[in-house]
Amino acid sequence: MFVTTGQAGTALGCSIPTVKKLMATGVVPGVRDTGRQVFPLAALQQLQARPAADLTVLGVPEVAVLRSDAPARVDEPDREWIGFGTALDRAQLLAALSGWWRCDPARVAAGAVLPVTVAGFVVAVLTGLTEWEGDGTAGTTGRFRFSKARLAGYLTDLTAPVNAATPADPQDARLAGLLLGTRLPSVSGGPIAYVTTRPTTADQTDTKGE
Repeated sequence: MFVTTGQAGTALGCSIPTVKKLMATGVVPGVRDTGRQVFPLAALQQLQARPAADLTVLGVPEVAVLRSDAPARVDEPDREWIGFGTALDRAQLLAALSGWWRCDPARVAAGAVLPVTVAGFVVAVLTGLTEWEGDGTAGTTGRFRFSKARLAGYLTDLTAPVNAATPADPQDARLAGLLLGTRLPSVSGGPIAYVTTRPTTADQTDTKGE
């Protein structure tokens, strides 16, 4: 049984383009994208039941969030893809997600973990953010890549979240276990958002426009 992308968007609190972006990542099994795009009702119900991320356990006041697109090919010397997609292998995912983002790198590093979201769901987790390189633009308005980033975890099925990575670091495994598959809404004009770990009522937002 299927629902339309509009019905799925209403149920998940996001726009139709955001639902289509989620479908294009491959992380929702059973989607039908030939002809009229439709969303499996069972998968939708499972996504609606996903818990919110508990950021209070991270022990930092703020965490950066990478709001990812579906994968797209790029012609760059250090990577072939940007974005998140289940068809990418671990090396491709790490290269795709670790830069080049317009951000304040020190502010990102201060959170010690970078959840990657699509449509407000955490689909991957990066750690090892202590070192970065910039594109040469002065100040913190340029684009940066986290050169020592590690892919602590990622999902191939959002409806049954299991870490597809095998992190050797116990802390990486713990962070991935806490965050993968959870709902983590954020608002930003660019790919990087900053979310307080102890939000007030005024900070609560939905995923519209992601």
